[in-house]
Amino acid sequence: MLEVVLVINPGSTSTKVALFADGQVLAEQKIDHSSTELSEFPGVILQKDFRRQAIQTFISTKLEQPFIMKAVVGRGGLLKPIPGGTYVVNQDMLNDLETEKYNTHASNLGAILAADFAKQYGVAAYIVDPVVTDELQPVARISGLNGIERRSVGHILNQKAVARTVLAKHGKKYEESQVVVAHLGGGVSIGAHKLGRIIDLSNGLDGEGPYTPERTGSLPLVSFAEKVVQEKLTLPEIKRMLAGIGGLKSYLNEIDIRAIEQRIAAGEENIKIYLDGMSYQINKEIAAMAAVLNGQVDLIILTGGISYSTYIVEAIEQGIGWIAPVEVLAGEMEMDALYQGVVRVLSGTEQAKEYKSV
Repeated sequence: MLEVVLVINPGSTSTKVALFADGQVLAEQKIDHSSTELSEFPGVILQKDFRRQAIQTFISTKLEQPFIMKAVVGRGGLLKPIPGGTYVVNQDMLNDLETEKYNTHASNLGAILAADFAKQYGVAAYIVDPVVTDELQPVARISGLNGIERRSVGHILNQKAVARTVLAKHGKKYEESQVVVAHLGGGVSIGAHKLGRIIDLSNGLDGEGPYTPERTGSLPLVSFAEKVVQEKLTLPEIKRMLAGIGGLKSYLNEIDIRAIEQRIAAGEENIKIYLDGMSYQINKEIAAMAAVLNGQVDLIILTGGISYSTYIVEAIEQGIGWIAPVEVLAGEMEMDALYQGVVRVLSGTEQAKEYKSV
């Protein structure tokens, strides 16, 4: 009989769901939720039954043959900072997510929905490498100003999954390697991975690292402070500027790299410098993470949507290829990453971790 793993990845306006068996995707769908539908719910957690019904319809439609559900895995939500790995969904975790103890986000529903379906099928529920994964070494937390500490926020799930996949192709184990992974998308996060842990990470959400299609990255602080004071910017306005309308958006009113490349090809040569500037800053950050690893870098790995751009990839390879070989795995593999995390536990190659509330 078919042995299946159900994967659930809730987003703000959609729910990605997939069924895996024997290492293959049996069925996958991005279920879009309209603003009208979601407006009926005053909070994210209250969307659970609505999204559950959509997932149940997907399962019923795609799985007509007899099957055995082996496990259910959801995208990890906003929990306390924890090391990476695969975690069993337990009551402590559900309590923190359902009460939105560490803030509200659609990803909080990942573990909640996974637990609900796991109960239905009599199996365990898991999350894998949640967004709150924090493996920074102590020295990396120091910001330079007492009272402010650097945080680990980035594309953890995809970074770790891509690193495992690329290293396996080279016959290497993630837990025995040192790599720099650059997730290049609307936001950019660049991590120093040492022996299975991300010991340093550029947190673009907080204004670190290179500028991106919609984030400012690091700024000249005095000039930025003057702007905040002169324009009397509120905290929400500052956050939106740092991660929403900064970067290429602020220069070109565009965040789609393909559209920008088309404008350059059509004769707007003067705007090429902004793509070059982004690649330049990405190279600086990759080199900084190589320094974190004392220059002992097995591979530099590029992933995320921007990695489809030949122009930018070539600029990065030319800039930092001297540090280590550069590998590209464009796009993201979050659904497969969630599935593989469960496979490692079910096969006994990794032990599931337990989450404990503070």
